[in-house]
Amino acid sequence: MPARSRTTVYLMLVLVMLLWSGNSVVARAIHEEMPPFTLAFLRWTGATIIALPLAWSYLRRDWPEAKANWKIILLLGVVGVGCFNAFMYSGLQYTTAANSLLIQAAIPALVLLLDFLFFRNRPRVTQIIGVIVAATGVLTIIFQGRLSALFAMAFNRGDLLVLCAVTLWSLYTVLLRLRPKIHGVSFLAITVAIGVLCMAPLSAFELTHARVIMTPGVAAGVAYVILLPSLVAYFLFNLAVEQIGAGDAGQVINLQPVFGALLAAVLLGEPLHGYHLAGMGLIFVGIGLPFLRRSIRAPMAH
Repeated sequence: MPARSRTTVYLMLVLVMLLWSGNSVVARAIHEEMPPFTLAFLRWTGATIIALPLAWSYLRRDWPEAKANWKIILLLGVVGVGCFNAFMYSGLQYTTAANSLLIQAAIPALVLLLDFLFFRNRPRVTQIIGVIVAATGVLTIIFQGRLSALFAMAFNRGDLLVLCAVTLWSLYTVLLRLRPKIHGVSFLAITVAIGVLCMAPLSAFELTHARVIMTPGVAAGVAYVILLPSLVAYFLFNLAVEQIGAGDAGQVINLQPVFGALLAAVLLGEPLHGYHLAGMGLIFVGIGLPFLRRSIRAPMAH
């Protein structure tokens, strides 16, 4: 792929990580008024209501192909939308944001590992180095540049649930290569509908002992998670994996703690420290290594 095209894909992924970081901020902001499974159910229900009319013409054209490949579509929808959200939302009820970020830092390495185990796709040296450098940046932010903070961390059942979510997301990223040749809008509409079916029973059970307080602010938050982290971000992420592969796309996930820190500073007034900047620098270097290597090699091919 030409360097310019890869730049466009990476910019798409940067936007995706910003939107998903915003999703975490919104979920934290409204957690007292909106229980997590119900938020997820509303998220995917709203996304389905919007996506189906937009995708209808594509769905009519793609339905024979989708029907012939229903098993892999169902698997991707259950793993990447339903189960991932269920495990992640459950885990965040019991663990800290720091622990969650630490565990999510394993996604790029897991993507490379699963890509090799399932498809024998050997990671490039620059990918491995990039994962290590970016993960070091994530750890720098989480541990605030202090090694002693590592030994002060405590893990609980929430961390196990988040680890399950992280593993499922890595698996989803790798298995996207098996996606049938249907339009991205068709694929998105079907998988978000599968997400609704997965989250409906969890939300129904949750509402037996929790309640929703729908204020204008909560409604705005729900609208945000429906439109941007769900419809826009999932569509762009799926497209990016198709364009540059699971390994390179997976590395960009480490941008989430960067955007989390920036959003916390802008929206919540939390200060930015030197360790934030050091960690961000390492993450950007780690993410950019595979891209820079390809950009340097491209002129030599002429």
